Amino acid sequence: MLIVLRERGVVIEPSAPTGDIADELSRYNAYMRNVRGLSVATCRGRLRTIHRLLLHKFKDLPIEMQALQPNDIRQFIANQLKRVDTISNAKALASALRDYLGYRATCGDHVDGMLGVISLPANWSLASLPRALASADIDRLLDSFNTTVPSPKRGYAMVRCALDIGLRCSEIASLQLSDIDWRAGTITLNRTKALRQDILPLPTITGEALADYIRYERPKTTNQGIFVRVYAPRDQPIGVDTVHRVIRDAYHRIGLTHGRSHALRHTLACLLVNHGSSLKEVADLLRHRSLNTSLIYAKLDITSLAAVALPWPGSIIL
Repeated sequence: MLIVLRERGVVIEPSAPTGDIADELSRYNAYMRNVRGLSVATCRGRLRTIHRLLLHKFKDLPIEMQALQPNDIRQFIANQLKRVDTISNAKALASALRDYLGYRATCGDHVDGMLGVISLPANWSLASLPRALASADIDRLLDSFNTTVPSPKRGYAMVRCALDIGLRCSEIASLQLSDIDWRAGTITLNRTKALRQDILPLPTITGEALADYIRYERPKTTNQGIFVRVYAPRDQPIGVDTVHRVIRDAYHRIGLTHGRSHALRHTLACLLVNHGSSLKEVADLLRHRSLNTSLIYAKLDITSLAAVALPWPGSIIL
């Protein structure tokens, strides 16, 4: 997908930084890692944005921050949003620019005027509905892992982990053989988003899918990860991108236009709510640190909403 976007000019990656720009990015990266304590992935994304900014203003020129003006920031943001005009991209741009200018402030630069032109896009909490799969789509999705696709048992087991116990793609990718207690019927998550250990019940159907993959399809390898590479080098762990790609490709096989793997977690939550589970139970299973994160699923609790809905003005109450 990224290759296609590059070919169409939607995503344009700058060449590797050199000279003053490379030195500036190296210093900023050290600040993010050592002072801010940001993750490698966050640093990588922000470095890409700031690399583009520096090329926009200082290509073939020495970097002099006093030459960077508010209008330069406005023009840069406008150009970036012409390529990818989404709320998530606008938020990422704003966060990266604010962080970089904050770094430059620690270097003694006056950046207040530039910070003033960077506004976050309107994005109201709980404004949208969770995107979940219909029952028919779930069946078609699971059935799509047949002999016509490579490693069908691996893909089927990955989807079951997301659908049945709400695992995130990162958690699926990092599962280890030692994380499953087959006798107790539990799965232990040691590498979670919340940086804690969680022990979840392992449904029979999920355990059977994992066992089927491990016994009949998983390549021989010294890697202790449950899900391993299909092609050499097989001793290397898979990445999160592999799980995203497996789920996205399955969506496309059944005609779904979006590729959000998180929709599988939404599907589980919606099924639980509509079968009488409380929001607290949903939050516990999805391992939300705050109950507020789960409040959006109240919009899909049809039974409870029907009980509190007011009659439409002018309608006849029977």
